[in-house]
Amino acid sequence: MAAYRYCEAVTALQARNFSYGIRLLPEAKRLAMSALYALARRVDDIGDGELPAEQKAEALARTRALLDEVRTGAVGEDDTDPIKVALADAARRFPIPLGGFDELVDGVEMDLKGVEYATFEDLKVYCRCVAGSIGRLSLGVYGCEDWERGAEYADTLGLALQLTNILRDLREDALNGRTYLPTEDLVRFGCQQGFALPVLPAGADFTGLVAFEAERAQAAFEEGLRLLPMLDRRSRAATAAMAGIYHRLLGRIAADPQSVLRGRVSLPGWEKAYVALSGLAGGRS
Repeated sequence: MAAYRYCEAVTALQARNFSYGIRLLPEAKRLAMSALYALARRVDDIGDGELPAEQKAEALARTRALLDEVRTGAVGEDDTDPIKVALADAARRFPIPLGGFDELVDGVEMDLKGVEYATFEDLKVYCRCVAGSIGRLSLGVYGCEDWERGAEYADTLGLALQLTNILRDLREDALNGRTYLPTEDLVRFGCQQGFALPVLPAGADFTGLVAFEAERAQAAFEEGLRLLPMLDRRSRAATAAMAGIYHRLLGRIAADPQSVLRGRVSLPGWEKAYVALSGLAGGRS
């Protein structure tokens, strides 16, 4: 189907880490996951794009309308939106909890409103929207005998990935006027002035802050990875690959906290491929 080919092209071009896991899936699941990623990418691009806030809000409203069409089966193969067509087909084939996309839109709307997070519990709500939602959507494609418990682990794994993203993007987000780490943590470590300045103010314990947040992310990884034994072999490999890449990234950040102030920390392609192959072999990286 041409719609799926379009979604696969979007995934191959834009999914820096996600695509390594998707490649390990059998065709039907791989195509469905590409459709999920393509819509998630569209939502993220709306939030990160250059449109005025009012037009972003309108674009997000159109996404919610798209989801309503998918839910009601009002999408035909002659529809001109390939992402909508692919997602509708995937939703017919798999029990995808489409409400996860509504939560993703909720999270992007938080960004548009400039919401800041006073406590870690507040931040967890945001992480559930923008990352846990993707884990639960994916679980609909993967399948899981104990859905309730599996969804909880997927949510926690999403928290681990998003915390890693937040640490990686501290400087970039600050320069864009965004702060995600809880205010109570910034105050505790003397970093409440943020991370947009070239040099942090005297007395700021940036290393302590990163270590503290990295420990939280590590704990979330350990809890969330309990999902793996609940999945079939190929779905387990895909999840292990995606989580393993972020887990290694977290390890690099924890080992050198200042690296996130110098630029975006990333893994080379060969290392991502190695992690993916390790996941296929049943390992955890």
